[in-house]
Amino acid sequence: MTSVYEVVDSPLGELLLVGRTSATATGGTALISLSLPGQKGGAVVQDGWRRDPSAFEEIGRQLSSYFAGRLTRFDIEYADAGTPFQRRVWKALEDVPYGRTTTYKEIAEVVGTSAVGVRAVGTAIGRNPLLVVRPCHRVIGTDGALRGYAGGLESKARLLGLEGALAS
Repeated sequence: MTSVYEVVDSPLGELLLVGRTSATATGGTALISLSLPGQKGGAVVQDGWRRDPSAFEEIGRQLSSYFAGRLTRFDIEYADAGTPFQRRVWKALEDVPYGRTTTYKEIAEVVGTSAVGVRAVGTAIGRNPLLVVRPCHRVIGTDGALRGYAGGLESKARLLGLEGALAS
């Protein structure tokens, strides 16, 4: 199946959206990846992908509403990806409310792994292909410090600031 893509502007810079056609997705596109500029491990446009701005109209609308402070939860269908463990971790991320933070340790507890599993949780979070919409930016260190964000700590701080989740 051919992937479609689009680049959209955001307060974080140009976002690369990658998706595929889905009969069940609002707007007709299931999101495969959302990458920030300079993202570690971010998607790169591949030969054979087709640029299709219309495929991302609904996703773009939701992103614009989020960045304007009007949307607190995305309603976007995601394409299946990741290992079963990664999917459990990513599901736990989706349950972290807008404007709140959690820790890597708390996510490890939610997915039922031991304290030793915190590193594995961090690795799974680092492989999240859907930055912003699957809110891995809401995960911070136990000491309250911003840690590890594939899109960069500056972007993480901007997203948390937008959501009112950073202490002044």
